[in-house]
Amino acid sequence: MQQNVAQFPLTAVHPVSPEELIARARAMLPALAERAAQAEKDRKVPDETIADLQQAGLFKVLQPKRYGGYEMDPDVFFQIQMTLAEACMSSAWVYGVVAVHNWQLALFDDRAQQDVWGEDDSVLTSSTYMPVAKVVPVEGGFQFSGRWGFSSGSEHCKWVLLGGLVPPAEPGGAPEYRTFLLPRSDYRIERNWDVLGLCGTGSHDIVVDGVFVPDYRTHKSADGFQCNSPGNAVNTAPLYRLPFAQIFVRAVSTASLGALQGAINQFRAYAAKLVSTNTGQKTNEDTGAQMACAEAQAAADEMRVVLLRNFAHMMALAREGKPLSVETRVEYRFQSAAVAERCATQVNRLLRYCGGRGIYLTNPLTRVFLDTHAARAHVANNIDPYGRNYGGVLMGQNNRDFFI
Repeated sequence: MQQNVAQFPLTAVHPVSPEELIARARAMLPALAERAAQAEKDRKVPDETIADLQQAGLFKVLQPKRYGGYEMDPDVFFQIQMTLAEACMSSAWVYGVVAVHNWQLALFDDRAQQDVWGEDDSVLTSSTYMPVAKVVPVEGGFQFSGRWGFSSGSEHCKWVLLGGLVPPAEPGGAPEYRTFLLPRSDYRIERNWDVLGLCGTGSHDIVVDGVFVPDYRTHKSADGFQCNSPGNAVNTAPLYRLPFAQIFVRAVSTASLGALQGAINQFRAYAAKLVSTNTGQKTNEDTGAQMACAEAQAAADEMRVVLLRNFAHMMALAREGKPLSVETRVEYRFQSAAVAERCATQVNRLLRYCGGRGIYLTNPLTRVFLDTHAARAHVANNIDPYGRNYGGVLMGQNNRDFFI
């Protein structure tokens, strides 16, 4: 098994370049591909993979410099995630949704950041933002209970971010959505991840039975929307003035894009060797297969360019202290949601040209087919409501989505 990253020393004093971090991610691909079947079987990304990601410094990309991070632009983070997904989409998914929490934690009150990273800045955090908590305001914070699904990578993490609605202060008022930060001692993980795709993400349930969460360990969704959170008082880089939703939704769609590229790579190698038993024709000579490969690569390139363009635009505005308009947020939100749908469609077409051998589980495209279709099930990747909202805004209707 390949071990390509252990020799790299990493410190906040001597940070590495974005190019070096992306190269380290690419060097890990043989090991990730080798471990993919085990991750699927165990319903968990292997501990060795998390250790490799840590040693390569990849979790530090969006983490504040005050806590040993690199504060790099989001494009670096997403290029790393796409690269990892070429070999194992489950590993890339877990990397994306766990590493992005280092960005959201920077928005919390600094006391919460200190709780998580004060003694060990390599500590990881999982999440599930479903607003299902039972929240009771008490002095200094909240009594908190509930059960949440879909906490990817939770077994590798010592903290969790959980969604909940704070009851309105006055009758008739609207509840307030917040994210609540809890240590591992305050929740339990119920291993119940029995699914058809993204099996290795280990997205098990989280259960909380009546614990106290101090107010400073909560983050208001409204603060994230307005790009004015408590953590901005200490983490002043433009990176932390981006809308939370724009960062998070891409963390759950970008693995599909990298997995599509991996599928294209696998298909090209497969097509060069496969000969039809019916016609005697090589697959790479089949005009239908050629068109499927061309359109898949063109789609992958287009989606990658849009992703990088959008974040370049957002970062430019953040550096200038200018807001991102609601109309642009809605556009970018839809473009993110469309990724999983488009990638699943392209992988499906490639698999069609694998012929009868395409249905075998040993075919590497089969895992990508299942994983990309599973990614479509995430609420952030449901293209229909975001497409309707975007179309409505384009035609003069009011925006109906506030997670933008």
